[in-house]
Amino acid sequence: MAVLALEDGTIFHGKSFGAKGTVTGEVVFHTGMTGYQELLTDPSYYGQIVTMTYPMIGNYGVNSLDCESSGPQVRGFIVREYCDYPGNWKAEEDLRSYLITHHLKALYGADTRALTKKIREQGSMMGMISDGMPTKKEMNSIKTKQISNPVELVTTKKPYRIPGGAKRIAVLDFGVKYSILQSLVDRDCTVLVYPARTDAETIWKSRPDGVVLSNGPGNPKDSWDAVKTIRVLADRVPIMGICLGHQLLALAYGADTEKLKYGHRGCNHPVVDLKQNRVYMTSQNHGYTVVEESLRSDQAEVTYRNLNDGSVEGIRLKNKPAFGVQFHPEACPGPRDTAYLFDELLSLMNKF
Repeated sequence: MAVLALEDGTIFHGKSFGAKGTVTGEVVFHTGMTGYQELLTDPSYYGQIVTMTYPMIGNYGVNSLDCESSGPQVRGFIVREYCDYPGNWKAEEDLRSYLITHHLKALYGADTRALTKKIREQGSMMGMISDGMPTKKEMNSIKTKQISNPVELVTTKKPYRIPGGAKRIAVLDFGVKYSILQSLVDRDCTVLVYPARTDAETIWKSRPDGVVLSNGPGNPKDSWDAVKTIRVLADRVPIMGICLGHQLLALAYGADTEKLKYGHRGCNHPVVDLKQNRVYMTSQNHGYTVVEESLRSDQAEVTYRNLNDGSVEGIRLKNKPAFGVQFHPEACPGPRDTAYLFDELLSLMNKF
């Protein structure tokens, strides 16, 4: 037996199918039907316990091609039913073996529908997965287990270069996904990846033609050093922000951010392009959003909006060659309908 204990005292019973032990993290849910391997290895999920709303997980196994970082980033994993016998030509091992190899705690058999409804109604909360009923002391400790500034734990420790074409794009790594880097390389760009705290002058020495502010975990207000860097770079070079990078771009130009009740995590979030009046299905993974009322009308305009809750999904600066989107144009997992945004960055670079 294993249990998930929430900070409000609610207990969900299930069985363990990963590593042994106890883990604590923020409990969130993901609405995608596929993409669990990309999800497990996405640095934006660092420190979180992720619940899959789709009932059967593991049916296509795990392979060495679909990772979004060097290994699992989530703290724990919860599914209704897992498949021990995957059937897919790419599968190299089953999900259980992968979780055990990487010392990742997981729970199956829990009522994920009830858990998801609880999070939707009461908001994301801290939780603990344990092999047995937690003690009173452990229950009391759940609320206090917080990860401060997780970006520092997932960013690259030193700069590195991915060779490509003549165009040079600097990526400020707050927890970048491999697919973002690949999307740039596929467009014949040489990619220069820098740690999150790199200052603007160090980046500028490499003479980039453009800058990408990557996705990443946690509260954007924990990364004020990056905000200062963005302000300097935006005067010199075109910038594209993705997810956390989008939020940091907004902070750099006077806007505010706030935590959503339960976040957006899944492959099926409808977003409307306000200029084209066209709706796209997008891949998302974030717990914070830009406060629209805080955007200065002389600095930025809203370009995309979430059709589920009306939140800001994209901004464009009015006097700088810079824009940001809350969703993931590289997808992985999810639809790649908005991958054209990488081409928009290249177009900005050519004009600039």
